Amino acid sequence: MSLVETLLAARVEGRQITRAVEPPADPYAIQDEVTRRLGWEPLGWKIAATTPEMQARLRMAEPIRGRSFRRFMVTSPARLRHAELLDPLVEAEFFVTLAQDIPRGTKLADIIPHIARIQAGVEVAECRFPMAALPAPAAVIADGCANGRYVFGPEIPPGTDLAAMPVRVLVNGRERRTGTGADVMGHPLAPLEWIAGHVGLHAGETISTGSATGMLPAKQADQVLVCFGDLQPIEIAFD
Repeated sequence: MSLVETLLAARVEGRQITRAVEPPADPYAIQDEVTRRLGWEPLGWKIAATTPEMQARLRMAEPIRGRSFRRFMVTSPARLRHAELLDPLVEAEFFVTLAQDIPRGTKLADIIPHIARIQAGVEVAECRFPMAALPAPAAVIADGCANGRYVFGPEIPPGTDLAAMPVRVLVNGRERRTGTGADVMGHPLAPLEWIAGHVGLHAGETISTGSATGMLPAKQADQVLVCFGDLQPIEIAFD
């Protein structure tokens, strides 16, 4: 079975791939073909590996991108069935929704005026390969860069200093991760220029720009709060 067929079946069946796979020569082409054949309505894009720590953990030399899907979009407070998730990881991210199309190659200064809104968000990342036995990085890219569920929180007021914004992740009342917007490539909007250097973006798409708090495994029965500054916390219950 080809890698496209293997990933497609894992997506449709909601399961992980346990057999060894050969890393593809063109992982983004595999990702694109899987996305095309799924036919799921896109939400936008996720960007990952936006910090040296995340690049080291994922064995990547630069940021990576993957499609996200609207069927996996939820709003806070959210309840997720842990048994339906694949090695879920909590990642606090800035969600940027675009007001108009952004041509490939557009610089950040020309993207910012066309942002519709920025929201506090959480990606609950999932990988079709077991985290305990990840294949070569190219296979993870082919898998959509471990795209998962997207929990939307409150809108961040215009004029907020995003780089200075503190972010905290609490699990069962205990603080487990902290960061700031500056932990995402120096500024949480900086990844927009990176992704626009590779693909054109479209009005209405939401781009999750990379984790400000690293990756935190979620366990069954965890109650997670993710706090962006003084905004209403994002609440996720893993039932």
